[in-house]
Amino acid sequence: MLTKIREKSQGVFSWVILIAICIPFALWGINNYDDNGREVALASVGDKDFFQRDVNKAYDQFSQSLRGLGLDEQLLKQQALQKLIKDEVLLQYVQARGLVVTDETIREFIAKLDYFQTEGRFDEEKYKSLLASQRLSSAEFVNRIKKALMMEQFQNSILQTSIATDYDVEGFFKIQNQQRDVEYMTITLTPATAQPTKEEIEAYYRQHQDIFQAPEQMSVEYVELSLAELAKKIIVTDEKLQAFYQEQKDQYTLPERRKISHILFAVNDKVTEQLALEKAQKAKQVLASKAFASVAADQSDDKVTAKLGGDLGLFNVGVMEKSFEDAAMKLRLNEVSEPVKSAFGYHLIKVTELLPVEIKAFDTVKEDLLKAYQKVQAENAFYAEAERLTELSYQNPDNLHTVAESLGLTIQKTMLFTKDSGEGVAADPKVRGAAFTDEVLQGNNSAAIELGADKVIVLRLLDHKPAASKELSAVTQEIVTVILNEKAKQAVLEKAKQVLARLDANESLVKLAEENKLNLKSLKSLTRRSTEVELPLREAIFKAAKPLANKPSIFSVPMANGDQVILSLNKVTEGVMSNDEKKQLEVAKKNIANTFAQEEFNAVLSSLEASADIKIKPAAPNKASE
Repeated sequence: MLTKIREKSQGVFSWVILIAICIPFALWGINNYDDNGREVALASVGDKDFFQRDVNKAYDQFSQSLRGLGLDEQLLKQQALQKLIKDEVLLQYVQARGLVVTDETIREFIAKLDYFQTEGRFDEEKYKSLLASQRLSSAEFVNRIKKALMMEQFQNSILQTSIATDYDVEGFFKIQNQQRDVEYMTITLTPATAQPTKEEIEAYYRQHQDIFQAPEQMSVEYVELSLAELAKKIIVTDEKLQAFYQEQKDQYTLPERRKISHILFAVNDKVTEQLALEKAQKAKQVLASKAFASVAADQSDDKVTAKLGGDLGLFNVGVMEKSFEDAAMKLRLNEVSEPVKSAFGYHLIKVTELLPVEIKAFDTVKEDLLKAYQKVQAENAFYAEAERLTELSYQNPDNLHTVAESLGLTIQKTMLFTKDSGEGVAADPKVRGAAFTDEVLQGNNSAAIELGADKVIVLRLLDHKPAASKELSAVTQEIVTVILNEKAKQAVLEKAKQVLARLDANESLVKLAEENKLNLKSLKSLTRRSTEVELPLREAIFKAAKPLANKPSIFSVPMANGDQVILSLNKVTEGVMSNDEKKQLEVAKKNIANTFAQEEFNAVLSSLEASADIKIKPAAPNKASE
């Protein structure tokens, strides 16, 4: 699990994996304390207690990516608590069994995590930076990795020992490659024409007022910590800028550049290496009395550059083979090399122009230096300021003024926005998701919200407008459309029921199709991968019961567009393995074994949970909805 993640994770994904291990700071629940001021545990596994802050941290691991999708926050937090409990049950079990992970294994695992790599090597600065941003000591981080690897060790003891037999594989392909013969006809949805009465419209409105509502709205005030704004505040003196210029001089330096020409004597099916070398040596002698460009035009096998007198333009290291580059770098101006071997043959190389090292003067790059210096200094301060922002907003959950004054930030405000859309900073789904959490609706500051890599904001409720029912006059046409659609669907459904009833009474499918003017279609040897019918219909066909006693299975399938499809499943042929599948027998065994193993592991976890000492505090009422 973790090992596979490490092997497969790249770039941003590796960062996500680390965040899953180093869960970021989140706002504590402030209503979970007893009368003596002690925080009350929400759940416990043996002697291990879980508090609201633990749930908030676990929830925060995945909530950012789910915000804006309309998912129930309380349900997600319940799932986060269940995940904490499952992990703790497993951890306590593996610790009781004495499973261990060596320090060397842990060091090797961390050292190979992609996020900590720079040019293929472990980067200690990246390691320290991540720990600092997560407010973790190295010992804490290592301990988390250790626990995770211990649990992985136990999981692998199950996953890596499961097997699948030839009988299991054969049974799988009997189902997977099964073929079915069906006949079917479609009863098409026909729009209803009879307009609903005033009474029908009013009744529908009363029964479905929850549908016809103006969405919940809110506005927030917020403080924003921005890398760009921090950079503007960095005071820069000429002395600091001059020192920075010296440190960064390589970036403002153009190295010596060489313009080169060459003559190629190619090695191919007709020309051996020895012959190509001899031709190059003779040409070198000719160059004593003849211009290089002229010889290149006459003799070079590089026909493109031959037309240019062999000119290759400015020479860039890393483009040509090393032997070619080494020779070109050693030549003086207008000097011609001895024959140089490459994968193409032999070359004569000449340096036709030398452009000396060029260092841009301080005054010409001063503006670029200023921006770069401010950015570097601001980056160093940004993470520290973000930590202060998080801590101060948590320590003072009932206002943003303390944060703003301490960090020199301005409190800004948004217009009203909904869970689905907003303007300005509220256009970001992360912001809207954080705004509509229980913590904010109850009057607390939000957790720190990262907007990209260069902005962090904290927000709090400014104004809240609950969802409200729309007036009947505003939704009348919408209701009419809904009623007409429902009547049309009901008519199709009733007709389908009548046809099914007559088929069950052994009436002919062909006769009923003709009577109802329906197009009867037949499909022979339909497979699960066939594309003759839509996926929902194909899935229904393969879920249907097999025909019994030579009597077809009759059933109907509702389609997304409102149509009803009447089907007769006439024959089922068991599947067999194809020749290609037989060649992949071992792969199939492994995949099926993995499925068995995962089911077995889940069963073990459920068994451990059932026998563990787990206590869960009853959920408190949601104050935001009272």
